[in-house]
Amino acid sequence: MFDNLSERLERSFKILKGEGKITEINVAETLKDVRKALLDADVNYKVAKTFTDTVKEKALGQNVLTAVKPSQLMVKIVHDELATLMGGETAELNLTGRPAIILMSGLQGSGKTTFSGKLARMLKAKKNRRPLLVACDVYRPAAIEQLRVLAEQIGVPMYSEPDSKDPVAIAQHAIQEAKAKGLDTVIVDTAGRLAVDEEMMNEIEAIKKGIQPNEILFVVDAMTGQDAVNTAKEFNDRLDFTGVVLTKLDGDTRGGAALSIRSVVTKPIKFIGTGEKLDAIDQFHPSRMADRILGMGDIVSLVERAQEQYDEEEAKRLQRKIQKNQFDFNDFLNQIQQIKKMGNLKELASMIPGVGKAIKDIDIDDNAFKSIEAIIYSMTPEERTNPAILNGSRRQRIAKGSGTNLQEVNRLLKQFDQTRKMMKMVTGSKMGKMMMPKMKR
Repeated sequence: MFDNLSERLERSFKILKGEGKITEINVAETLKDVRKALLDADVNYKVAKTFTDTVKEKALGQNVLTAVKPSQLMVKIVHDELATLMGGETAELNLTGRPAIILMSGLQGSGKTTFSGKLARMLKAKKNRRPLLVACDVYRPAAIEQLRVLAEQIGVPMYSEPDSKDPVAIAQHAIQEAKAKGLDTVIVDTAGRLAVDEEMMNEIEAIKKGIQPNEILFVVDAMTGQDAVNTAKEFNDRLDFTGVVLTKLDGDTRGGAALSIRSVVTKPIKFIGTGEKLDAIDQFHPSRMADRILGMGDIVSLVERAQEQYDEEEAKRLQRKIQKNQFDFNDFLNQIQQIKKMGNLKELASMIPGVGKAIKDIDIDDNAFKSIEAIIYSMTPEERTNPAILNGSRRQRIAKGSGTNLQEVNRLLKQFDQTRKMMKMVTGSKMGKMMMPKMKR
């Protein structure tokens, strides 16, 4: 996502490199290139023009400090305006009420049902909520079954009335069910519809009136580009929804929807879908997204993902083992599992400042750990606990058992030994001792 736009913007800023000051001429040339980059990314024309006009006005009104280069100042102004364009502040989900009611809306195929499951999982895991998924797509039996399967996978209850054709009544009955069972969040999945389909739009308006939801989320496929923005406007005119969900942002999208939709419908983007897995959902942070667009990475989101997998007691246990030089392959394997839970490896790497551009054309396979895991699993319990006993014959056996070769086994053992030494140095240092108790802060 945004790779092409990021490159184009970087090239635009190069126009100002070497310039001693910002002038109307060099700013105009830079912003002409920026506007073209935005349009190529499928950003709404009026939005792109307003954006560059605002940046120009702010840039010409700035006095460039001696320590700040014109190109650096321009990056700062563009970053701030991008964040403002996408909403400025992070928009929280309104979960007031018992139960809180969330109504999902959107076009056919936008990913509403899958997102409903992702949202339920996230609320259960991160907010300690007790959600109920409700199947109100009365036209597709497959949608009901899909929601049932998702509910089972994430371990939350699901409500449906397969024989009913009245989505308003189904939603109302589900809310009564939630109250009776002490469930605090109701997520209502509705049928996909076309904005021009009057009958279907009347139906979702009736559902809204019948259940009075706290939140109405409009789910839109980011791959549809500018059409997504137009559709969002039509839905908003009828539903007055409270927030937008952009799905499939991990695909080959130009990103125009994310940059335009907030300005056109004046409703915040609340979540983004970044993959097909049920944990591939992120709260939308405008400033962090601006960082990523400008190639600055997103270290805050990376740390947050790491903290989700963080166990304080396990960390203390691991620290003690490292300090005693007892870190073994069981611990190493456990750390690999924690990293894998954080998400797609290339996406994680791109969150590190400066790395995104470097790995743009590199294919990072999510199965990159498979050979390492195979080697470790081919060790005996004693070998994992005490790597020092791994002599030549044992290494040959491990290579054969893991489907690798002796060179790969030797390479892993060398890397493991170097990792263990480095970890011991870090935890043994004053800085390491200061940082370890603060990791959860």
